[in-house]
Amino acid sequence: MIDQQHLINRFIRYVTVDTESDPKSNTTPSTAKQWDLANALVQELKDIGMQDVTIDENAYIMATLPATSDTEVPVIGFISHFDTTPDFTGANVKPQLIEDYDGGDIVLNSEENIILSPNDFDDLLQYKGQTLITTDGTTLLGADDKAGIAEIISAMEYLIQHPEIPHGKIRVGFTPDEEIGRGAHKFDVEKFGADWAYTMDGSQIGELEYENFNAAGAVVSIKGKIVHPGYAKGKMINSMYIATDYINSLPRMETPEHTSDREGFFHLYSVEGEVDHTELQYIIRDHDKDHFEARKAMMVQLAEELNAQYEREAITVTISDQYYNMREKIEPVMHIVDIAEAAMKAAGITPLIKPIRGGTDGSQLSFKGLPCPNIFAGGHNFHGRYEYVPVESMQKAIEVIVNIAKEVVTRNS
Repeated sequence: MIDQQHLINRFIRYVTVDTESDPKSNTTPSTAKQWDLANALVQELKDIGMQDVTIDENAYIMATLPATSDTEVPVIGFISHFDTTPDFTGANVKPQLIEDYDGGDIVLNSEENIILSPNDFDDLLQYKGQTLITTDGTTLLGADDKAGIAEIISAMEYLIQHPEIPHGKIRVGFTPDEEIGRGAHKFDVEKFGADWAYTMDGSQIGELEYENFNAAGAVVSIKGKIVHPGYAKGKMINSMYIATDYINSLPRMETPEHTSDREGFFHLYSVEGEVDHTELQYIIRDHDKDHFEARKAMMVQLAEELNAQYEREAITVTISDQYYNMREKIEPVMHIVDIAEAAMKAAGITPLIKPIRGGTDGSQLSFKGLPCPNIFAGGHNFHGRYEYVPVESMQKAIEVIVNIAKEVVTRNS
């Protein structure tokens, strides 16, 4: 398949470009620096021989690999995003190469005593003897999702170099701003023109996902009343105490740190408060649509109950849906999951079919008419200093992409 050093060089070239997105921005892409990698990717796609390479005014990239098969087969696509999360800095990334990993502690940064250890991250032990790419402990790595981009481009390069491999028309797409939930917002499904696609945006080798959370964001606004504390009796209303009542009235065990698998949660991720006004920011998640609706209703009902208790309209709740569980859009076309599963098995990989405890561009794309399961890209510990990716996992992801292209032809011959 693709030479390992060539793949490493490609990936490192991507991650050393800062593409952090910004949820406070109203532009697309949300940061101008995302254009730096986007424009480089456009040139690279042209250089390897892709056709119909385009980038629009919002930095959405699309390209075509023409069919080599005489058999008419469905058009498939592969999609990844080039932004990185604003949760942790992606500026000045300095990747480290750990060859023939011995299963022990990895010193990411000796000066700051930052250690990547299997005692904390036991999945490391799956990769003894392999080559790992890590951070230097001060930034994230960016394997989410620059590993996916490297894999897709490498797979297309391999197919171009091997025209004897029969495959149908393949479309690739790279998007901005996935990490702030906008990656699919301006994706032109009609222009993309695929019957279905796969996002290469999962984590460990073998992951294959076609269901995700239903998701909403909630803003809880609490009004208080501020007066001089020396003369406050019977007059002051401290919004932060009301906020505390609200927080403590939601189910404490239904939070991210106490849930797993398909269990939903309420996640309080921001509190900004003063006596006069406090604002709580929540995300609401649940795989089950009915439970999801019940969670939203619970937050509104709790506000009404506390308002009645305080005998004033102290609390308002504003809820906005973000995305939905793509399972309902994938189940009618489950053959596209079967194809990916067969492609993994052909590569010697045991598929790990499980729900995503998060979101994916594939969800929004599925509801826009492009069914889009999610496939592993190989990385671990995304969004932080302990992020790493085994190069061998990336190579296997490339093999899976190629195998999917083959499998589509086989099933339609």
